[in-house]
Amino acid sequence: MGKIIALANQKGGVGKTTTAINLAASLATLEKKVLVVDADPQANASSGLGVDIQQVDTSIYDCIINNTDPHEAIYTTDIEGLDIIPSHIDLVGAEIEMLNVDKRETVLKRILDPLRNEYDFILVDCSPSLGLITVNSLTAADSVIIPVQCEYFALEGISKLLNTVKIIKSKLNPRLEIEGFLLTMFDSRLRLANQIYEEVKRHFQELVFKTVIQRNVKLSEAPSHGIPCILYDATSAGTKNYTSLAREIIARG
Repeated sequence: MGKIIALANQKGGVGKTTTAINLAASLATLEKKVLVVDADPQANASSGLGVDIQQVDTSIYDCIINNTDPHEAIYTTDIEGLDIIPSHIDLVGAEIEMLNVDKRETVLKRILDPLRNEYDFILVDCSPSLGLITVNSLTAADSVIIPVQCEYFALEGISKLLNTVKIIKSKLNPRLEIEGFLLTMFDSRLRLANQIYEEVKRHFQELVFKTVIQRNVKLSEAPSHGIPCILYDATSAGTKNYTSLAREIIARG
């Protein structure tokens, strides 16, 4: 029975999609069967895993709005054991189209639950908002990873996200847990980065992953080639960080 993990933070640019792509690739390399679900209309996780957005016939949008069988939307990637359900720009309008749908908060859960038996991990890359698609993602998930960028406004908005998680847990998905806070874009040379690290650790204690994602140019370059960092540069710090994170998540069971 696969575990569904959402990656969420309504603040943009915190490394959410980078984490979805590279954590998925690392888990697959460690011989886990992984599915990435791109629930962000920007479709960066899709292109970052080599999907040509212009050529996509069936996306997560079709599954949500047209009740398309999710198996028809699954694309393979360059890494064995790693599949993706891509996104589409049409997802922008999906929230309005879903307004009259019965039990609209659980649409994604109904799509993903049948896929649990086929994968060890299903990672949902959420959009940088707390809209209906993100609510759907958190309702479908067993847990949520919250990437936190090591910069001045890092903790801004996290209380809002935690409040959303709390509401979803009480009303829609009682099993939803916080998988962990993941510190991203960490530069140990900067005093501010170290201060943010200490502050996040003080606030959230054992909920903070031991693995920290360092600022790494290879992580930034890999998506432009449509491949995860592990295929772009297997020896880079970024690859090592995400492999370490994957091992940490597997160890938690």
